[in-house]
Amino acid sequence: MIRKILIANRGEIAVRVIRACAEMDIRSVAIFSEADRFALHVKKADEAYGIGSDELAGYLNPHRIVNLAVETGCDAVHPGYGFLAENPELAAACAARGLIFIGPEADTIRLMGDKSEARRAMAAAGVPITPGSAGNLESLEAALAEAARIGYPVMLKATSGGGGRGIRRCDNPQELKQNYRRVISEAQKAFGRAEVFLEKYIPAPRHIEVQVLGDHYGNVVHLYERDCSIQRRNQKLIELAPSPQLTAEQRQQVGRLAVQAARAAHYRNAGTVEFLFSATGEFYFMEMNTRIQVEHTITEEITGLDIVKEQIRIADGQPLSFRQEDVQINGYAMQFRINAEDPKNDFLPSYGRITRYYAPGGPGVRIDTAIYTGYEIPPYYDSLCAKVIVRGRTWEELLARGRRVLGDIAIGGVRTTLPFYRKILEHPEFQSGRFDTGFLQEHPELLNYSLKQGHDEAALAVAAAIAAHVGL
Repeated sequence: MIRKILIANRGEIAVRVIRACAEMDIRSVAIFSEADRFALHVKKADEAYGIGSDELAGYLNPHRIVNLAVETGCDAVHPGYGFLAENPELAAACAARGLIFIGPEADTIRLMGDKSEARRAMAAAGVPITPGSAGNLESLEAALAEAARIGYPVMLKATSGGGGRGIRRCDNPQELKQNYRRVISEAQKAFGRAEVFLEKYIPAPRHIEVQVLGDHYGNVVHLYERDCSIQRRNQKLIELAPSPQLTAEQRQQVGRLAVQAARAAHYRNAGTVEFLFSATGEFYFMEMNTRIQVEHTITEEITGLDIVKEQIRIADGQPLSFRQEDVQINGYAMQFRINAEDPKNDFLPSYGRITRYYAPGGPGVRIDTAIYTGYEIPPYYDSLCAKVIVRGRTWEELLARGRRVLGDIAIGGVRTTLPFYRKILEHPEFQSGRFDTGFLQEHPELLNYSLKQGHDEAALAVAAAIAAHVGL
């Protein structure tokens, strides 16, 4: 049985895994760079070990991480998301040293990580894919010929891409020529591979993804869908579960497709199957993320299931603790990714010291974060400060709770996306529950907000008064 887990990550996801371990009576081991010496995951874990002064090298070295796990007596490694989470080398290194990797097998990660291969596998399994190139493109000339066959606009994508990187829309041959080398360069720098492929652009799509779980005994279930259409440059900002844009029949259809995709990949552990949902009602497979997702929280809120605990149980050889018919949706949930970025300055990162942090509370509120008052946000990592999750029995209650919570929370010392999200929640189109991935691009006026007229100063004043009262 798993009794000790090394968490090969940092920040809020490391804290999230540590909390699951604590509830399961499993010892947790944190790793940290010198820049993360005072991070919350280091403070929360049962044990913590430095991995060097370099800000990134330690988190990206699978063999060093596995050696440390063995040296500290761990049974398993949890990769979190980002860093090595979708790197088959870490999974393979764990298997070679007799450690349990809390995720799918290396071969599955490798298959789904190559988007051209994943598309072929899904097409063979009968899962619909967007029209596109049959494989990787060997040259710009091949890309131009393929785009002419598919028809513009097209999406040029890195085969190993993810997180919104390595993707460009091309509306004509000139744009394809301009973006071809750029995407290849991005792919090489970010993913170590330069392969690219083409897909037909789907106009006004919704981004719908489905959480799946598979065990070692052939059981595969879905936990319903999330709507991630509120995004900027392919980066998700606000996520919803379930999608307010699907009918009951469409919800069942996309759930079946996700299970079909997971079975085709012989998937074990937690994963996410991502789809584009067209304006005319078709679902198209986009990719499969072979790890825990940032937005897994809202699925937990509407189903009452703990996905991280299920990950650990599955990795430990246990069968799924429930059947598909046991999974029920209870209300709606919404997650805001509070990033240390300045929306008014092209979302430029805003790193620095948190001078004041005031967390909201009340019914239906959850905060997953690794910040605290006095914490210094380092400039070397993702700008995520906190995930603010709200749940409501109805869509209307969810919106009201979201507005209230965004008015309560305050983060001082850095610029954040908080006031931007407040404006989004005020927009009638968002409130109607009818929007697509072009929502933010179509509404640049959402950036016209005033901090002085917002809630930041009032909330910070309240936080300061409370701190003074308790002698902080």
